[in-house]
Amino acid sequence: MSINPMSQDWSEVERVLEKAFTAAMELYKARGFAGRFGFGRRPALVTIDLANAWTRPGNVFSCDQTKMDTEIIPGVQALQKSARANGYPVIHVTTAYQNTNRGDPNSDLGIWPAKSPLLAMKQSDDNDLWKIDSRIAPIDGERVIIKKNASGFAGTDLHNYLTSIGVDTLLVTGVTASCCVRATVQDALAHGFRPVAVKECIGDRIPAAVQYNLFDINAKLGDVRTLNDCLDYLSSVDVRNALT
Repeated sequence: MSINPMSQDWSEVERVLEKAFTAAMELYKARGFAGRFGFGRRPALVTIDLANAWTRPGNVFSCDQTKMDTEIIPGVQALQKSARANGYPVIHVTTAYQNTNRGDPNSDLGIWPAKSPLLAMKQSDDNDLWKIDSRIAPIDGERVIIKKNASGFAGTDLHNYLTSIGVDTLLVTGVTASCCVRATVQDALAHGFRPVAVKECIGDRIPAAVQYNLFDINAKLGDVRTLNDCLDYLSSVDVRNALT
């Protein structure tokens, strides 16, 4: 089967993968994988890299091969509205660098730019690429965390912050499924949180990468739940457990 990687039509690839993953999930379940953590009592919503470099077309990081405008952004908007209305924290994570001079020993780039065009992510007022998409922008008082690695936890205070406010369940949205979302889910699990990947609110530059990584996350690292499941959860958690 030949697929043009720049084509918008990934339906055949997705159909074949869906069939393969259905069979593979049965194998996993037969061996004791793919259990459920379930929702906890104190949730938080986190967006991973839903900044302009990823959400808007025409950028090197753009995830416009997936349903950014029709599913991901509207879904995150709905989750944010519900989390805010019910008193749960909304956290925004983006990637940016203060010193993008690779020859400067004071640069905060590390070695990742050897693999990825991160030089574009200069943290400056006149560069909008690292800033959270205005459609899902932080409101006053919400945390914006700047990371320099794939995971939202690596080198940041996300773990300490979530622990300090008693969070036990992390609703994860954003991009990319194959890198920063997956790494964040894996670290959330390692830190003792219940990671929930919101199915309709996760994207990638390649649609098949979303499909594979959600399958694999659901089998081994976290719960993949629908947007409606997560909205129902946010609106039904006992108000006595709401964070203040």
